[in-house]
Order: sequence, then structure tokens, then C-alpha cells
Amino acid sequence: MSRFFRGGDDSSTESSSDEEELYSGSEEEEEEKKDQDVDDSSSDDDEPEAAADSGSDSDGDAKKKGVNRFLADADSDSSSGDDSDNETQAKVKSAKDKRFDELEATVTAIQNGQKINDWGSISNELDKLNRQVIKQIDGGKAPKLYIKCIADLEDFMNETLAKQKVTPKKMNATNARGLNVVKQRIKKNNKDFQAQIDAYRKDSDDFMESDEEEVPAPKVAKVRFQDLTAEQGQDDDEGFATVGKGGRTLLFTPESIFKHLRTIMESRGKKNTDRLEQIKIMEKLYEVAVTPYQKIRVLMTLVSARFDLGSGAATSMPLEHWKAAEKELATLLRVLETEKDHIVIENAEEWDDDEKPPTLEDGAKYIRIPGSVVSYIERLDDELTRSLQSIDPHTSEYIERLTDEGSLYNIIFQGLLYYEMLRKDASLEVPQESLNRIIQRRLDHVYFKPSQVVKILEENCWKEVPSNVDSEITPRDPSHDAGHLLNVLCNYLFENSDGIIRARAMLCQIYFLALHDQYYQARDMMLTSHLQENIANFDITTQILYNRTLVQVGLCAFRKGLVYDAQNTLQEICGSGRQKELLAQGVMIQRFNQVSPEQERLEKQRQLPFHMHINLELLECVYLTCSMLLEIPLLAQTGSSPDVKKRVISKTYRRMLEYHERQIFTGPPENTRDHVMQASKALAAGEWKKATTFVHSIKIWELMPNTEDIKTMLAKQIQEEGLRTYLFTYAPFYDTLSIASLSTMFELDTRKVSAVVSKMISHEELAAALDQVTETVIFRKGVELSRLQSLALTLSDKASALIETNERTLEHRTQGSANAFNRKDGRGGNRGGGQRGGRGGARTGGNPQRQAGGTQFTGGALGAAVRG
Repeated sequence: MSRFFRGGDDSSTESSSDEEELYSGSEEEEEEKKDQDVDDSSSDDDEPEAAADSGSDSDGDAKKKGVNRFLADADSDSSSGDDSDNETQAKVKSAKDKRFDELEATVTAIQNGQKINDWGSISNELDKLNRQVIKQIDGGKAPKLYIKCIADLEDFMNETLAKQKVTPKKMNATNARGLNVVKQRIKKNNKDFQAQIDAYRKDSDDFMESDEEEVPAPKVAKVRFQDLTAEQGQDDDEGFATVGKGGRTLLFTPESIFKHLRTIMESRGKKNTDRLEQIKIMEKLYEVAVTPYQKIRVLMTLVSARFDLGSGAATSMPLEHWKAAEKELATLLRVLETEKDHIVIENAEEWDDDEKPPTLEDGAKYIRIPGSVVSYIERLDDELTRSLQSIDPHTSEYIERLTDEGSLYNIIFQGLLYYEMLRKDASLEVPQESLNRIIQRRLDHVYFKPSQVVKILEENCWKEVPSNVDSEITPRDPSHDAGHLLNVLCNYLFENSDGIIRARAMLCQIYFLALHDQYYQARDMMLTSHLQENIANFDITTQILYNRTLVQVGLCAFRKGLVYDAQNTLQEICGSGRQKELLAQGVMIQRFNQVSPEQERLEKQRQLPFHMHINLELLECVYLTCSMLLEIPLLAQTGSSPDVKKRVISKTYRRMLEYHERQIFTGPPENTRDHVMQASKALAAGEWKKATTFVHSIKIWELMPNTEDIKTMLAKQIQEEGLRTYLFTYAPFYDTLSIASLSTMFELDTRKVSAVVSKMISHEELAAALDQVTETVIFRKGVELSRLQSLALTLSDKASALIETNERTLEHRTQGSANAFNRKDGRGGNRGGGQRGGRGGARTGGNPQRQAGGTQFTGGALGAAVRG
């Protein structure tokens, strides 16, 4: 022992100090053991050892140090072998106590932040506090210290905000940011603990002193039952059987089907419910189902359970379960078609007897089963839409998923036939709304498609129907085209529905007509429907359909060569700059407005699948081209006259044009917008061929049907507008101008040139006369106002308008007193037209009759181009 426990040169002073430490250490150990209700007899046995150690300094010191260094035991109560001989023994804390200490320290930090009004640190500590309290929530209740902290913090925040409103004080950026963060998070956070917070605010002392804690229910160990069974619970080849709760084997028999269905229906929506296991059980129940009633009940419950898999807001239904639900729904419709005496209807009563299925009573024709086939079809359609929204449209997966639309359309058609069959019997009282809803779903799948695609869909769906079955609404007739189908479906909804369904049917028909170049019919239906007056009162999806229809009508007008109608129709959508949002083809990035997560989720749910999109680049190209053909002649006509310049057809186009003119260096056009701007500049300078080249080189025209016809129409329009622009710009420099010269210059027929000039003269756009004998245009020279004179007249008009405004204000304040206008200067309340020196009252249109020509065209967006 002396080899290992040899002491050094220890003095008596060290020995006495060690003895004192030993004595104090033994007392601490006794107190700890009393608190823990542990027998402290071992500490009494240590006193002789302590006395022995004190009697022998060298040996005791050597033994103490040896044990302290090498032979320390956690369970040893010997003072000579304990670490407390040199240091005070450290108190061991449980993990729960440590977490509570951390929570208490964080609460103290928040309170200190409140004292100095440091919202930056309060925000950081609040995040830390919320992370810590997650581990300490017991039985749904949070620690009382946490409840007290967040309740006091909310009160302090409200008090600070109230002070800011009364006496605003400028806070630094960190403090203001922290206050805003706390304001956003504290209200949302406190909702989860509102009951405890209310109890604390009701009586804080009683809440903090009460020791009653909610005892959480004992957790039952989860047992995962393997579903590897054969029918009726018999062992399969591998020796497995289906085991339910309680360890009992599940028996799948026709008699037990309704009991299993009742159990499954009661567990729907509850937590910890294994939906996939329920689906497997119902699949086995369908295998043992014998009667039609059993099959119908199992299929309806099975389809509903599959829809529960896609109940989340951000997740769509799994593909394999969607296909399975589609097959099961088709099977359900076939069973209902075969078994005429079993019907699924919304107003049927629930059958509660699981032991005895319902039977046909005397005089009864049907066994009524509560349910809604149209609801299943709508949900299946919605799940397909959500799936298409979540898939990248530029992948083959999207194309493969889109092929499921054909089978879905077949189910919609079969559901329509089923409801037509029910409607034949007036005693069933089938609601008309159900039939309207399913017809609307059929419309939603065909209104935006070309007629060739609709014809293929119709042929495929009729192949799935027996030859002896026909539809009353849309009879079987191969000679009927898609237009006839749309017309029949929409007319049926016009007669048998109202409100949103009727409005949507009308919009679908207008969209289809515009898509197939029947512009005048679509325009007349749009005007007679008066939907533009009350569309704001409809739901958002109907407003989106209205916007899509409006855009399609505008594109149809453009294809017909009606430039003015196209621009006027597209102005409302394209002029706003929010085409993507208004057509539900994307979510706009909000720069200054913070969108809540709920609103953002709703925006994403409303987005249309990619195959329903209208090409936004093509839409912008059409809009800018139409604006160019209207704005360039207008700019040439008005010139730089300040009183006429207020007339603007397209603010969006003017803004782009001005931006393009401000560019120091203009390179070759790269995109659609550049091509249109370059064409505008060339057209304003009279270079119509160059403008035509720029417009024809836009590649987006290839997406339109009959591309060559579109380009020919655009070339013709540019020629005519180039002629009008030339006449507006250079008329002051001519006395007479030959029609033949204009015909040669713009490569137009002389009759066409004469028609354009005559139209300009009749509309008083051009001060000239047409001599049909000599085929010349004779211009009339009038007194042209200089720019200074125009500005002077504008100033006088504004001054007279200001005087009239002041007089009206004075009359209003003096309550119409006659003395207020008895003035020597003769300016009374009733201003005659002759008191302005013969100029005839207030000027509303600028110059009395502005002469045609372009001498005033010295500025504006395209002034430099014309002067060059």
C-alpha cells in the first residue's frame, strides 16, 4: 500500500484543514440523504474513521489522498473516499430540472428586456422560450411560469403600442423590427394557451399557487397489426391471419360487413387512424360482399376513405389511389345501372340496423341509400386539378397525368346518364341542382378545347355506354359537332338554373365561340348578358372565367382584323399589368403588401392547370400591336399640342414608347416588345415596309392558327395606318396631293386610298377636299397656332376655370346671397357666353377647330423620329 499511497511533505495545518472539510462534507451528505428519505446509518459509521484519521496525520492524509485520486466510488459513503474531502460535492440535477432552469433564465431575460424596452432582445428570447417550452408541455398544459411570462408580455406590448399612438416616439430600426415581430407572433402563439392565460388573468395569485395539474391519460402502447390475411380470417399459406384490437382474429364475412363499416366510419377524422389499413380492410370487405346493397355501401365508403388521403391543403391525392378511386366510382355507377331498384340519393334516410340490411317493402320501388354521386365526381375532378397544379408542366409526367382526363370525362358522362335516369321518376324528387352541377362539370372540360378534341372525347365516352342507353339532354348522334354539344348543354343550364351556374354556362359558350372565330356571336352574347355590370358580385373563380372569356374575345377580334375592337376589349386586362394574376396563371410578387399564408394558399389553389393557360406573350404581342396601329396616327394627329395631347388610348403602350425613346443606344430587337417598339418608330417616320418587317419577324405569331393570314392582315393594316400617319404629319407641306402618288407610295389600290382619305375628311380629321375628276387631295390652309399661342390659350382656359371654381365656393359659403355677386366688374354667378370677348364660354377641347397637319408635331415621344 505504501507504494501507491505514499504521502508527501504534509504539514499539520493541511491535516486540520482536511479534517474540517471532512466534517462539513459529512454534514452535507446527511442533509441530502434526509431530503431524499434515504437511510443515513452509513454516515454514523464514518465517525470512527474520521477520528482515526485525525489521530494519525501522515497515514490518514496518505489514505485520504489515495482514495480521492484513485478509489472514488459514486455509491461509497466513506468520507475518506469521497470527493468532498477537497471540494464541495456537486448536486446532481435531473433533465427536467435543467430544462426548467433554462426556461426560468429565459423568462428572466425577457423581463429584463421589458425593463429597458429592448424589443430586439425580447424577440430573440421569445423564440428561444417557445422552443424550450415544447419539451415541457404536459397533458396539453404549459408551465405556469411560461403562461405568466407570455400573458405579461402581451399586456406590456399592448401598453407600448397604445403609448406609441398617443405620443409617437421614433424607435431605432432594431427595436421597431423586434416590436413588429413580437406583435405578429404573440397573438398567434397565445391562441394555443388561451384557456390558461384567461385563468391567470382572472386570478394570478390563485393560478400560480395552485398545484392541480392535469394528469395525462396513460399512453396505450401502439400495436401494429399486420394485414397479411386471407378471406374470413383463415390462415393463409404462410400461416398469417388478420388480427384486430384485443388480439382477436378479424372475420370478414358478409354478415359482418356493416359492423366493420360502422367501426371505420366512426374512426374517420380521429388522430392516429391508419387510413391505409382501413382501405385494405374495405378492399377485403368488397371481395366478400354478396348483395348489391353491400357492394354499394362498401364502394361508397372506400371511395370516401381514399379521398381522405388527399385532405391536406398542400398535398394532392396519391396517383395510385386516385386511379383506384376512379375505377371504384366507375364500378359503383355500373352497379347502380344494373340494379335499378337500388338508388343513391341525397335525401335518403340513414339505415342504422347493422344486423339486418334494408329490403324492398310492399309497394316500394327502390332501396334508397344516402349519398351523393355528383359530390364524388366533383371531388375526383378537383383532385386531378390539384395533381396537375403540383406537377411541372414541362415534363412527360404532366402529359401522362393529363391522359387521365379522358377516363374522368367518361365518369362525368356516366354520372349524367344516372341522374337523367333518376329524374324520369318524379317520385324520387331528385334535386335539379345535382343535375346542373354535373352538367357544369362536363362543360368545364370541353369549353376551352378545340372542336376536334371535344369530338374525340365524346366518341370515347359513348363507347363505354351500352348501345341501348341514350341521353335525353345530349342524344347520341355522330353527325353533331362540338358546337352543337356546347349549345345544347348551355341552353339547358339557361333554362333550368340561375345564379353562378347560369353565368358560368354563358361564359363557357362565349369562350367556345370566340375560340372558333365566331366573333360577332360571342360579342353579342357578351353584351346582352350584362355580366360586365355585376361580375364583381360573383365568386373569384367565376371572375377568373370572365377575364379569360374577355381575353379570348379580344384575340378573336384581332384574328378577324378588327384592331380597334381587339384593343378596346384587351385594354381592361392588359392595361392593368396584372395579366398573370387576373387569368389565374401565376401569383404576382407583392413588393409592398405582405400576403398572409392563408391568402397565398388560396391563390395557389385557384391557379389553372398549364394546359388551360392562355399564352401571355402572345396576348401582350397582340395588345401592343393593336395599340401601335391606333396610337401612332393619333400621335401624328395631335402632335405636341398640350390641349389635345391628353387623349391617350393605351397608357401602357405610351409608357413603353417613351422609355424606348429615352434609350441612348437602341440595338437590334431581341424580344416581342422590342420588335413592336422598333416597328412603331418606323411607322411614325413613314417607313411602313420596315415596320411590316419588324412585326412579321415576331416568332410568337406561329402559335396562332392561319399564321400567314394573320401576317397578311397585319401588313394591310400597317399600310393603311401608315397612309393616315403620313397625311397627318405632312399635310401642311402640300397644297394638292395626287391619289396615284399615295397609291404608289404605300402600294395600295387607288380606290382604297380614296376610301381612306374620304373617311378622314368625313370624320373631320383632315381639312381637305377630294377632287374625284383629277383624283387629287386639295388641302385647306388655315391659321395655324404656334406653340406659344396654344400655351397661352391653355393658360387662359385654366385661369377662367379657376375663377369659376372660386365663385362657386364663395356662393356656397355665403349661402347664395345676391349681394356676393353684385360686383362692378360684371362677373356674376350667371356667366353669359358673351362675356369672354366673343370666344364663347369655357374651352373644353382646346383650339376652336384645329387645322389638320403636323406643323405642331415638334415634340412628343416620336418627334425626333419624324424630324429625322
